[in-house]
Amino acid sequence: MSEDNLEKPLRVVLIDDHSLFRAGLEELLARKNINVVASVCDGMEGIKSVETLKPDVVLLDIRMPKPNGLEVLKILKEKVKDVAVIMVTTSREDADVAQAMKLGAQGYLLKDMEPNELITSLNSIRNGEIVVAPTLAGVLARVVQGKDEPAGADDALSTLTPREKEIIYHLAKGGSNKAIARVLNISDGTVKLHVKSILRKLDIHSRVEAAVIAVEYGLDNIS
Repeated sequence: MSEDNLEKPLRVVLIDDHSLFRAGLEELLARKNINVVASVCDGMEGIKSVETLKPDVVLLDIRMPKPNGLEVLKILKEKVKDVAVIMVTTSREDADVAQAMKLGAQGYLLKDMEPNELITSLNSIRNGEIVVAPTLAGVLARVVQGKDEPAGADDALSTLTPREKEIIYHLAKGGSNKAIARVLNISDGTVKLHVKSILRKLDIHSRVEAAVIAVEYGLDNIS
């Protein structure tokens, strides 16, 4: 599935108290054939919109006046259990990530991400994945509970080539394909092929999972 064209437009509710950010996000999503069915600045109004409109995804800020985003998330998960909620925030605090995941968020993204990273994340959400900003892989490794590591991860890591170990190191640091390509002086396409090979060897499905494994096994500290 192309990350620029979702097969069926997702229906999204935006809840964020910064009007300029919401306006920019609405414009981006509209260009990507994603339907913003409501865009609100207040948590309680956002909850009402979600209950009424039944969107596929809610993009929710944390740092808002009462109720804050985590409080809104808790209420949403009680009232509209099957809606996917992605926190989109400036907060990198372990406690916020941990609480959001504990309350049932399907994603935790940072506002300084590249636009296409959000579109890719929405595709991943549609496919049932949990999405977390790659730079928070270390936090995720500490807070995600109830999920076992892929069987044989240790052995699988030993099959990675030296170049693939370099790639997974940069994935753990949150590097995009373009950033990794610049550092390693290779093409974006070559990085993409290496990432696909890493996912296949580790029997996983996302860059976030690869980054978490890298952190757990110390590959984020290789020289």
